[in-house]
Amino acid sequence: MPSPIIERLYDENKLLITKLLADGEISLVATIDDILRKTLLMSAASYFEHTICTAILEYVTEIADNDDAVISLVKTKAIERQYHTYFNWDVSNANSFFSHFGEKYKLYAKEIVERDPDLRESIRAFLELGSLRNQLVHQNYAIFPLEKTADEIYRLYIAAFRFVDFFPVSLRNFPRK
Repeated sequence: MPSPIIERLYDENKLLITKLLADGEISLVATIDDILRKTLLMSAASYFEHTICTAILEYVTEIADNDDAVISLVKTKAIERQYHTYFNWDVSNANSFFSHFGEKYKLYAKEIVERDPDLRESIRAFLELGSLRNQLVHQNYAIFPLEKTADEIYRLYIAAFRFVDFFPVSLRNFPRK
């Protein structure tokens, strides 16, 4: 489900740009648009990171039957500061991510994805946002030439939700035995 905070960020900045255009403030529009695009990208990627990490921790908590030792180990060694190692951001599939949960789960998830073109597109959008986020952060945020418009970033964000919603459900539906 989309974050109301990100929705508001997008909507309010679009209104601001519309107002500035009506007032003839073209140079301010360019500045605000650049800030909006980068902030929207970072916000969406950060939201997805939090959502995926939370889903993993909730799953482990459930499977480990609230075993504090297991939960603590997973939290400190598999979740904290590890998110960007979960994915191969330069490809258009989530197979490397799926493989972290074992070969059987990877095959299970791949099979579902192969049958669902909308889910494949969602994964592509999710990975593109993550890749753009990494480029923005590691290639000098202030001068990074983000080529996507705010509308394109927002569409990627909305499209990526299918994958983000699919993941925790697929973990729980995966036949563990």
